Amino acid sequence: MTRVYVPCDSVAIALGADRIADDIRRSASRRGLDVQIVRNGSRCMFFLEPLIEVATPGGRIGYGPVASGDVESLFASDFLAGGAHPLRIGRPDDHPFLKGQTRLTFARNGLADPLSLADYQALDGGRGLARALEIGPQATRADVIASGLRGRGGAGFPTGVKWTTVAEAPADRRYVVCNADEGDSGTFADRMVMEGDPFMLIEGMIICGLAVGATKGFVYSRSEYPVANRIFAQALDIARAAGWLGRRVLGSDYDFDMELRIGAGAYVCGEETALLESLEGKRGQVRAKPPLPAHRGLFGKPTVINNVLSLAAVPLILDKGGEYYAAFGMGRSRGTMPIQIAGNVRYGGLYETAFGLTLGEIVETIGGGTASGRPVRAVQCGGPLGAYFPPTLFDTPFDYEAFAARDGLIGHGGVVVFDNTVDMAKMAHFAMAFCALESCGKCTPCRIGSTRGAETLDAVMAGRNVAANLALIEDLCQTMKYGSLCALGGFTPYPVRCALGPFTEEFARTHPAPPAGERETWLSPTTRISERPPYARTRRSRSRSTAAR
Repeated sequence: MTRVYVPCDSVAIALGADRIADDIRRSASRRGLDVQIVRNGSRCMFFLEPLIEVATPGGRIGYGPVASGDVESLFASDFLAGGAHPLRIGRPDDHPFLKGQTRLTFARNGLADPLSLADYQALDGGRGLARALEIGPQATRADVIASGLRGRGGAGFPTGVKWTTVAEAPADRRYVVCNADEGDSGTFADRMVMEGDPFMLIEGMIICGLAVGATKGFVYSRSEYPVANRIFAQALDIARAAGWLGRRVLGSDYDFDMELRIGAGAYVCGEETALLESLEGKRGQVRAKPPLPAHRGLFGKPTVINNVLSLAAVPLILDKGGEYYAAFGMGRSRGTMPIQIAGNVRYGGLYETAFGLTLGEIVETIGGGTASGRPVRAVQCGGPLGAYFPPTLFDTPFDYEAFAARDGLIGHGGVVVFDNTVDMAKMAHFAMAFCALESCGKCTPCRIGSTRGAETLDAVMAGRNVAANLALIEDLCQTMKYGSLCALGGFTPYPVRCALGPFTEEFARTHPAPPAGERETWLSPTTRISERPPYARTRRSRSRSTAAR
């Protein structure tokens, strides 16, 4: 029997992987060939998806990107034996995009059936949990502290310190919450973990629960991730049936169970306190801090809230030891980061590497520059509210402190590339409009500042009262940055200020002033908020809670 691997990742499915799997099965049957289709996770090279792999005596051979119409020619070329074909890429592990990576978190992704616990254990899965059960909670926390692991969701807070705070908080019950509400543009690493290696996240959650004394965990995912949610829900059932979850985990004295909750599409619920409100069945609004969730979180109990990538890194840390993980990276940024390269880029996908590569190496060398072949104009890092970096800053190392020193954010590791046709004035406007649309409305700087900012940029782009309105934008940015309750309003100024910095000349060049004699005071610093255009008055009425799960 020949094994043929067809990815079950959302990107591959969107490009026809399900149909390709059916076509391979039918073609093999017609030819009397014994073929087993394995739906594996993605190798994270989106420019080659769907990437079909065949297990041969000489190793796995890849073909991609494959379309349904290529199946017959693949059989004609004897691809089941690794035969020559225009789509043949050879051994995927030897491809330059994979060969240069340091895969710790994504070491298993794409290698096996994500719903096979046996495959997971055969690829070293479960070893971290076994060691955590052996050494106990305090030593487990010490290993995580020694690793230098920091929150991969954007804040960069030391994970081990957060765990210790929760473990030492007096309480009769504690919780672990995984923030899988991956809403930033150009990010997909959380989804790929849940689709391609779900038992790794489950294992990380169990280890965290053991380390802090929690017996219950929740994974808060997005309704926009149907494939990831389906696969992860099945993985939970499999893990529970195998004794990984529930009473006496793997025969130990520890109890831990977990469940998947799916949000209703509110971006602000990616903020940890709004997420907690949603989990409790309330409107997703930001809570004032203090108290911190580590002291009073879900249902008023001490709660660990970590991102998918943070928890997914834990099994390897426990398996190999904190010092092993800390040996990768630079400065205070230890370990690896799954960098998600997207936008107008030639080689889009996920590239896991130790901290320290420059932004230029990521975009030009690994990403191959723009897909359009035009010069890079800007790169946005850290999601829709991240800073825009021009090529003059491409010497910036991919490191928390290095980015912060240049008013940038690593965030969740998303890198979105734009060529020189991008209109930076419109990108600045998008940031304000996005914040206005997604604001929970609880604090004035975010709710009013973003709406006012979108209106003011409308005027700037129309060439009306430009100098005065740009000054107003700067004032709004200051107010939002320092007065907002959470990062949604606080980070919106980053992309806006970037557009008003290195790209200021674009406002005048792309959006010239109106002819002399036209009214230039449509929106001045004294315009009342009630005069905003109709689109800005619209507020989403959909529920921010998780609704009935």
